[in-house]
Amino acid sequence: MQFTSTRNSKLSVKFSQAVKSCIPEDGGVYVPSPDAIYDLRRWIYYINEETSFSSIAGTLTSAFMQDEISPILCETIATTAFPFKPNVKQLDKNLFQMELFNGYTGCYRDFGVSYLCSYLETTQQLYGGSTLFLDYTSGELGSLLCNVLRNKKHIKAVILYRKGTVRGISKEDLIFNGGNILPIEIDASESQIKEMLRQVFADKEFVKENNISVANTTNVCRLMSQVFYYPYSFAQIKNKIDGEIYYASDAGNYSTLMSGLYSWRFALPVNGFYMPATSALSCDLQGNPKVLDSFVDLSKRDESNPVDPANLERLENFFSLNGIMMRNFVFPVEVDEKAREKAAKELYMKYGVFADRATASAYASVINDAEEIYDENGAVVLISQNHPSLDADYCRHVLGQVPSMPDNVKESLIPLELNKAPLTSAEEIKNLIKNTF
Repeated sequence: MQFTSTRNSKLSVKFSQAVKSCIPEDGGVYVPSPDAIYDLRRWIYYINEETSFSSIAGTLTSAFMQDEISPILCETIATTAFPFKPNVKQLDKNLFQMELFNGYTGCYRDFGVSYLCSYLETTQQLYGGSTLFLDYTSGELGSLLCNVLRNKKHIKAVILYRKGTVRGISKEDLIFNGGNILPIEIDASESQIKEMLRQVFADKEFVKENNISVANTTNVCRLMSQVFYYPYSFAQIKNKIDGEIYYASDAGNYSTLMSGLYSWRFALPVNGFYMPATSALSCDLQGNPKVLDSFVDLSKRDESNPVDPANLERLENFFSLNGIMMRNFVFPVEVDEKAREKAAKELYMKYGVFADRATASAYASVINDAEEIYDENGAVVLISQNHPSLDADYCRHVLGQVPSMPDNVKESLIPLELNKAPLTSAEEIKNLIKNTF
């Protein structure tokens, strides 16, 4: 499969190059070329409830790679990446829930990061090379990378934290103890840390010399791995419904929406995506979806910042030739706190589902249209991205009860004292990387 840039449609690179360079030189982000996505309709209708998640991932990996690596290696990448799978539950006759919190840390990103690392380790072991992740986290990314990078030979990670927030990292996984993780505390705010990272990535020579990349969905490999959710969920429910299928998810950084749209381009039967509206993706006075950034020409925008995934720019690119299709495919819905709490209570009272704030918001966005969908024998698949115990305060406030927290999620929250002086600038970050690696 060929990939192009959101800011230069004439660019054409293979999947491996898009993953390696992470961001095109024109400052956009990589997207699949419009004419390069295969119609997998026959395959999609062939898969069923017995088809494993890793098998679906392996088939789609082969579609991404084409002739770059063999189908056997594609299967190896998928099998290694996914010792876990989404959990698709039927809540009602026409309502399903897809849980994406069954991985290492109880977060949906477990799938994408594990796949990205499996792809990099497999291909770099085959062809040579190495990768150094450089990311900021306010959550459990460090813990996730500890699990994923253990025993890997070709990938290491530098993770930046605000001072006093390092957690979920085992001492044996630290660089100094023979592991692959270097956590760094920064004495600054989140926005200041992200600006430091932008400065580091702006030094393209330094980035190239040190093979630096990111583990977020700026890297198209992370994004494309989320495509796997949708055919898997379709395979699980296809024999239980007769009508149209709609997905509902929280907006997040819009990667779940984009991966769903790419699934549709592979000919996945899906009729629309509901999500709570945001300041960046909302509706105009006529109720049509609008992307705020669209009012600024691409040529006048800053380069994409690797630290902040530009999935809205990908959304603009996806619908650039057909704005009418976007109006009939993406449904941002205004969701206030009252509607969110009502949705959370309904999920718990009717189905026994603990909903975190994001899942409740997603359900609230589709709840008003659900009966109309059901009347046509259609289905709604509610996507739950993170384990509800990670939002226990919200559950307690709305429901008066909290879900139990799995042991693996508890371990990802255990704080770690680094006992090292925090850094304060981009130059200090660069110097530490030079001296360490």
